Amino acid sequence: MPLYLSKFSYTPETWARLISNPEDRRKAAQTYIESVGGKLHGFWYAFGAHDGYNLWEAPDNVSMAAVALAISGGGALSSLETTVLLSVEETMEALAKADEIQYHPPGS
Repeated sequence: MPLYLSKFSYTPETWARLISNPEDRRKAAQTYIESVGGKLHGFWYAFGAHDGYNLWEAPDNVSMAAVALAISGGGALSSLETTVLLSVEETMEALAKADEIQYHPPGS
């Protein structure tokens, strides 16, 4: 199954709710991804441009997109970015296929 890395940030209102009522959001994230047949591999909070990161496994892009849309639509996040991760083997396969493509730069 494909792996996905999500970067998210909470709204100030969400942080206020979590401060007044601390909650382990890993449990919720796990429930969401398991509902589409996936698995949560990790959940981290961070300093910097994003408040946290998730590593997910999902059966396919549509399933992961459904989870991301459901979470985004909930209003607790100010941003959510999800990246499909490729294994080294998948990248090697893509490199082999890229070698077969006859690309020509613009103007050449």
